[in-house]
Amino acid sequence: MSDLLEVGADVQSKQIAELCDQLIEKMPPRTTPAAEFLGAQFDAGLAWVHFPVGHGGLDLAPKHQSLIDAKLRGAGAPSPIARNPIGHGMGAPTVVTWASEAQKKRYLRPLFTGEEVWCQMFSEPGAGSDVAGLSTRAVRDGDEWVVNGQKVWTTVAHISRFGMLVARTDPHAEKHKGLSYFVVDMHAPGVEVRPLRQMTGDAEFNEVYFTDVRIPDSERMGEVGDGWRVAITTLMNERVSIGGAVAPRGSGPIADAVKLYKKYCGNDPTTDQANLDDLMKLWCRAEAVRLTNIRASQNRKGGVPGPEGSTGKLAFAELNKDIYAFAMNLMGPAAMLYDEYAMRRPSGEGGLFSGIPQRSFLRSRANSIEGGTSEIMRNILGERVLGLPGDVRTDKGVPWLDVPRN
Repeated sequence: MSDLLEVGADVQSKQIAELCDQLIEKMPPRTTPAAEFLGAQFDAGLAWVHFPVGHGGLDLAPKHQSLIDAKLRGAGAPSPIARNPIGHGMGAPTVVTWASEAQKKRYLRPLFTGEEVWCQMFSEPGAGSDVAGLSTRAVRDGDEWVVNGQKVWTTVAHISRFGMLVARTDPHAEKHKGLSYFVVDMHAPGVEVRPLRQMTGDAEFNEVYFTDVRIPDSERMGEVGDGWRVAITTLMNERVSIGGAVAPRGSGPIADAVKLYKKYCGNDPTTDQANLDDLMKLWCRAEAVRLTNIRASQNRKGGVPGPEGSTGKLAFAELNKDIYAFAMNLMGPAAMLYDEYAMRRPSGEGGLFSGIPQRSFLRSRANSIEGGTSEIMRNILGERVLGLPGDVRTDKGVPWLDVPRN
């Protein structure tokens, strides 16, 4: 049986490679406009290979996507993630899992091409790690919902066309059971986006205020009161998209550390054995994370990622902080000089790969907060993977209105 499965996988890989070659020949990626090429990639089923046929996929196992990405990237194809990371990594899996057919047809293609950027609106000033405690209200008014409230830490909201919103539709139910999930037009009347300045100088994060914003009921995903289950799809995919990337060996943050070691310690390892030892420990950790992500992507099946996705996110966040702390130590006093510090409102999501070690050090602090704090990741892994007892909760069976809040 295993031999038959391997033969089937080889046939599928060959077919996928042929589709990629046909796409590259028909739409030379180096000369075709990015949105046009990505649109053709979507139409060929090579956007998310595990999605249904007609919605950017071929109904195949997710592991085949790495072959597609490598082949197209090698030919100079544009990245669908670069401009729309939230939409690509979190929005699309939620839409394909929970949206109506009309919503899938409307949203998935322009989301993939980057023509319509998406953002996620879960966290609030009083509901961060405990997202289910949120207080933004959505009240039914005929075929519409009227939304009032505030969201915070909303990445790229200032350039987004649509947003994923979780709001409370039944304050008398338990906090996890009174939520509903909506797609919000970020240009709708009553939606106000305000920048949040980070210590990097960037304002990729935002506050979003809703004042009597009307959302058609047709833009709800999932049943009324079942928003938490829909939100879990978004959150689990968020953790995979943040921590599950498979980069080439020795690339990314660890490459920055190696470059700085050569600059400040020279190429003779005898000049600074202690720093070399620390660098090699970090390199081994980076390689272990990379190989673990490869194994996870190969074993992943279609559907919502499991709690194991939190492993990569936790490892990614803590490793990046340690790498750039090491980089700052290598630089010594020079690390305090940030000549290119600027107040900016970026046109995309900020990241670690800025080429400026000081900025990357500051930005890496956010890795252990965004997408679920490292403390929350440890709780998930302890409870759902290791089977350890859960945290003590005093709000089970209690209506949200009766739960004490700050």
